[in-house]
Amino acid sequence: MKTKKELKFTNGWEKVPVWTEVGGEIVVDSTPIMKHIDVTYNGGELWNSENVTRRDEWIEWVDTNLSKATIPILYGGLFSALKTTTRVSKLEKFGFFSKRIYAWMGFPIMWGIIARSRVKKDGRKPKQLWHDLLTEFTDEFGDAPFFGGQQPDLVDLAAFGYMRS
Repeated sequence: MKTKKELKFTNGWEKVPVWTEVGGEIVVDSTPIMKHIDVTYNGGELWNSENVTRRDEWIEWVDTNLSKATIPILYGGLFSALKTTTRVSKLEKFGFFSKRIYAWMGFPIMWGIIARSRVKKDGRKPKQLWHDLLTEFTDEFGDAPFFGGQQPDLVDLAAFGYMRS
């Protein structure tokens, strides 16, 4: 697979995203990359928090719960699975045939195996699970417009990334 060859420099990390600094420092995975960019180029303003325990607990909650709920939403129905694999095949650098093979053979696999098994574990339909998780997350805001208070913080951005996908 192309990705494994392209990511040899990461010492075993075989997924994306990967951030490489000019000096050669490598940071992998979305949340650590966001933390690194914030601390390095933004003075840590998004990562700083008055309640570090709350921040750490909720960034882990977002990465654990919202990430697992995203797959059943994207691939939970046949049409949504086809739409998602078609969109991904257009964004990736697949060749003419590879693009179509990925889209048309990938969607039943994603729908039938991956999304279905994740839904069975929880018992809720994907949209209900997503709604419940977003309610739980936004309830943590209290009266503030964001998790971070009056301004979004890194927890808000991590959650937004999953919602946007």
